[in-house]
Amino acid sequence: MSKITTGIIGAGRIGQLHADNILNSSRYQLKAISDIHTDHLKGTRYEKEVPVITTNAQELIQDPEIDALFICSSTDTHACYIKDAARAGKHIFCEKPISFDIEETREALKVAEEAGVKFQVGFNRRFDKHFRKVYEAVQDGKIGSPHVVKISSRDPEAPPEEYIKRSGGMFMDMTIHDFDMVRYLSKSEVAQVSVKAANLLDERFSKNDDIDTAIITLTFEDGSLAVIDNSRQAVYGYDQRIEVFGDKGLVSAENESTTNVRISTKDSIVLDHPKYFFLDRYKEAYIEEIQDFAASILDGKELCCCGEDGLKAEMLALAARLSWKENRTVSIAELESVRV
Repeated sequence: MSKITTGIIGAGRIGQLHADNILNSSRYQLKAISDIHTDHLKGTRYEKEVPVITTNAQELIQDPEIDALFICSSTDTHACYIKDAARAGKHIFCEKPISFDIEETREALKVAEEAGVKFQVGFNRRFDKHFRKVYEAVQDGKIGSPHVVKISSRDPEAPPEEYIKRSGGMFMDMTIHDFDMVRYLSKSEVAQVSVKAANLLDERFSKNDDIDTAIITLTFEDGSLAVIDNSRQAVYGYDQRIEVFGDKGLVSAENESTTNVRISTKDSIVLDHPKYFFLDRYKEAYIEEIQDFAASILDGKELCCCGEDGLKAEMLALAARLSWKENRTVSIAELESVRV
C-alpha cells in the first residue's frame, strides 16, 4: 500500500478540516465522504475532488477499497460506526470523545482490538510542537520527577445553546483534551479527581445542566498533583498554557500569538493577542496527527494516541462530573460500576 484509501463519516467543521488535510497529504487518497446532509458540500472542493459523497455511511464501511475511516460524526453515533468499521476491517481514526458511556466505549474498543485494526483518538494537542517539546523535556528527565502539572484552557467565547445541549457537558467536550494532556505529561496515572465549578457567564449553561468555569485538582497514583482551570470565555483569545514543575526545575509552554511582535515604550509593553480559536491555534497539530495515523498504517509506527487513551480521558471526565454534582473527591476506582 503506497497510499491509504480513506473515507470520512461526518462532514461538519472537524470533518471538513480532516478532509482538507487528507486531500493535501501525499499519504492518503480520499475516496468518500458521508454525512446525514450533504447540501453544504455542493460547490466546494470536496464535490470536485472526492469521488463519492453520500448520506449513507454504510457505503463507506462496506466499500472494500477503503482502508481507513475517519469518524467525525456526532458523538452518539461513534460507537456503532467504530464497531461496524472494525468488523469490516477498516483502520479507525475517531474524534473525541469515543462515546458518552464508558461501557459503550469499552465495547467499541474490544471490537476494534479483536479485529486487529489501528485505532487512533483525535487528541490533537499531543501533536502540537510546543506541547510535544514539554513532553520530551519531562520524559528526558530535564525537570526531574514531576510534582505539579498545571493547565489553563479557556475558550474565546461561549458556544451557542444548541451546541451546549448536545456537547455532553464541559468536562466531556472541552476539558477532555486537558485530561488527556495531564496523562500525557505526567509519568503516573490519575487516582482521584476533585472539582469546584460555577456558572459565571451565561444562564444557557445552568439551564442545560452544565457549567462554564471550573478548577479541577487531580491526584496521581505516585502522589503528584495536577491543576486544570477552564473557562468558556476568555475575552482576549484562546488561552492555552501548560506547565510541569519537578524537583529539578520547570518546563512550560505559553500561548501562540498572531505575531511575536513586541512594542516597548516608556508607557507600556504591547503584544498581540493569542490566536483566536482551535482551528488556528492547532492547525499544524491537526496535520501532524493524521500523518502519525498514516505512519502507523504504512510504516508500522506505534500509535501515539490509542483507544485506551480515549477511554481513560472519558473516565476522568465522568469523575469530574460526579465530583461537581456530589461535591466530593472521586476515586477513579469507583468508575468500574458507574455509567454516564
